[in-house]
Order: sequence, then C-alpha cells, then structure tokens
Amino acid sequence: MTAGRTAQIHSGESLLFLTDEQLRQGIEAMFFAYRGFTADPDRILADMSYGRAHHRAIHFINRAPGTTVNNLLTILGVTKQSLNRVLRTLIADGLVESRVGNLDKRERHLYLTEAGHELESKLSDAQRARMRAAFRDTGPEAVAGFRKVLEAMMDTDMRRSYARLRDSAG
Repeated sequence: MTAGRTAQIHSGESLLFLTDEQLRQGIEAMFFAYRGFTADPDRILADMSYGRAHHRAIHFINRAPGTTVNNLLTILGVTKQSLNRVLRTLIADGLVESRVGNLDKRERHLYLTEAGHELESKLSDAQRARMRAAFRDTGPEAVAGFRKVLEAMMDTDMRRSYARLRDSAG
C-alpha cells in the first residue's frame, strides 16, 4: 500500500472504509440539508396552506406538461387518494388544469396554468438559489460527485424514471 493510500485510509476519507460514524454523519447531513432545501419553499407554501406534496406535484407537472395522473402517481410514489386530494386543491385554486386524454378518455393529462407556472417559478427559484450557492462554494467535482451519490442511492426503477425525466427535457 502506498503512503498516500495509507494516509487516505487513516484520515477516514476512503470511500471503501467508511465507518458507521461517518455514515451516521452523512445521514444526519442529508436530514439537515433537506430541511434547508425545503425551508424556503415551505414558507411560500405555508402562506397558501399547501404542503410539500403540492410542491412535488407542481414540480413534476411543470417538468412533464401533459403527464397523466397515473404517471404522476408513479413518480411521486403516493396513494391515489393522497394525490387526488392534492390535485383537487390545485385545480380548484386555478394552478393546475386537468384535460381528458385524446386517445383514452379515461386518462387525465395535467398542465400548469399561468398562475401555476408563477408559483412553480417562485418555488424553484428559491431552491435553485440555495443549490447554486452550495455548488459554487464546493466546486465542479463536488457537484458531479453529489449527483453520482444521489443517483446511486435510488432504487433501480426510480433511477430509470429519473433518467427518463432528466433526458426528456432540457
């Protein structure tokens, strides 16, 4: 073993030899980072009596205009009852429009209205600002590594869904 490799292992930096304590610290960092990542949108949503489920629905409807309710169910991993409750509110408040499918009349396709796009922009602007600052502070290697870690933590089916969504739009 080289001196550099030995120093790397002893400093606790080797990814092959992470201790339970290092993993615990990573888990805790994710919890706190998630709180920070959602804090700004949560404040915006609270003024409207919305929660994170509303935010997630708005985000993915924006990313895939015309997505079906069934596709959104798959992406979000929630129950049909839970999603219907969220969609009813978003539709009633004029943020989402539901259209009957052209080929299959049983399908409902979802689109953001102008007001929905405005809310989505406010929410994502807040998160982009936080991520941009973090990425700027940590550098390009950390950005690429962060994305690799997140993708590696996804289940196989989820990673495929993510890749399809990522590759479908710019």
